[in-house]
Amino acid sequence: MSDGSTPAGNPPLACDFCGRPANDVGPMIEGKALQPIAPGRAIAHICSSCVDVCDGIFQQHERAKVQIDKVPTPRELVAHLDDYIIGQEGVKKTLAVAVVNHYKRVLGGEVTDEELKDVEVAKSNVLLIGPTGCGKTALAQTLARRLHVPFAIGDATTLTEAGYVGEDVENLILKLVMAADYDIAAAEKGIIYIDEIDKIGKTSQNVSITRDVSGEGVQQALLKLLEGTTANVPPQGGRKHPEQQYLQVNTTDILFICGGTFVGLEEIIAKRLGRKMIGFGRGEEVQDREVERNELVAQVTPEDLERYGMIPELIGRLPIIATLDQLSVADLEKILTEPRDSLSKQYRVLFHLDGAKLEFTPGAIHEVARLAKARGTGARALRSIMENLMLEIMFDLPEREPGQTYVITDKIVRKEERLFEPAGA
Repeated sequence: MSDGSTPAGNPPLACDFCGRPANDVGPMIEGKALQPIAPGRAIAHICSSCVDVCDGIFQQHERAKVQIDKVPTPRELVAHLDDYIIGQEGVKKTLAVAVVNHYKRVLGGEVTDEELKDVEVAKSNVLLIGPTGCGKTALAQTLARRLHVPFAIGDATTLTEAGYVGEDVENLILKLVMAADYDIAAAEKGIIYIDEIDKIGKTSQNVSITRDVSGEGVQQALLKLLEGTTANVPPQGGRKHPEQQYLQVNTTDILFICGGTFVGLEEIIAKRLGRKMIGFGRGEEVQDREVERNELVAQVTPEDLERYGMIPELIGRLPIIATLDQLSVADLEKILTEPRDSLSKQYRVLFHLDGAKLEFTPGAIHEVARLAKARGTGARALRSIMENLMLEIMFDLPEREPGQTYVITDKIVRKEERLFEPAGA
């Protein structure tokens, strides 16, 4: 390390990369040069700013290398999803194949067959249909983490046509660019998940002469992004202005995964099939209706989605349709205990950090799952129920004697018993 001082009569030291003097950049790293810098100069210097620039270049190179060189097989992707997502086996396979095919297309391996050289492989954008809390977002997030590609989530309900209050569709691309630390090349190989896509279905009731800014207009605006275009993205977000400098992002190699609940879609399918659905009821009737919904939605066709309010052009750009099932109480029990980062394991870690051991009885797990099922929001309800259950316990735990084992039972979940009396009670 050099502080920039030189013997009297010698010229002041400067960075051999950027040329700035030591007085401006501060201490520099010095080392013996492989080739003399100048006559009589065998020592090279580099300032901290140039070191940071070099570090950034190396990091970008490493990110790109990870993205490009390590595309797993569908089986490997499914195995990874199994560690974090319970059930939905068919959807996992569909997604895994779609993602692998997409990145095969993006990487563009050499085609030696003369007959196949000019064949262009279409994009494998995916539409996920399933009730709230069944794992649509989690599947997309987990895939992106495994692939080490930038990932962004957007809500279709916040999007409007250009010129109206709300977000432009290009803001979806901006979120991806930000997730990639403004590395455009990395962002162009990322994944965007668009949630609530069913909420922008056009309405037949709209008879206004003005355009449907929150429905069909947004679908039209999404078309080019999904197919592939060079999008002009405002770097700071917000609305476009003529004087702004735009980021140019090519969406051709961005994988779009869209998700929606599509409430009432099963009735459209049932009508097409000439079937009558089970009415509303309690107990077994509700369970039977869920099974029936799963069976019906699994038979969805592009025509059904068009009747729902999606325009044919958008449906055509989402060629892969995967349907997710309603989560049963048994599924919710597994979600609580089996995934690598399940809630029960997370709380066990927190207790461990306080020098205690935590256990859940099967009855407690079942009771939490039953309460979550009753709320009707799928796996989303599990965290709020667990947070409510563990609040007072976690508040008092640090003040209790370490080395103890605590067991959560079904009676504690139902608030019929306390795990322990609060400190000071």
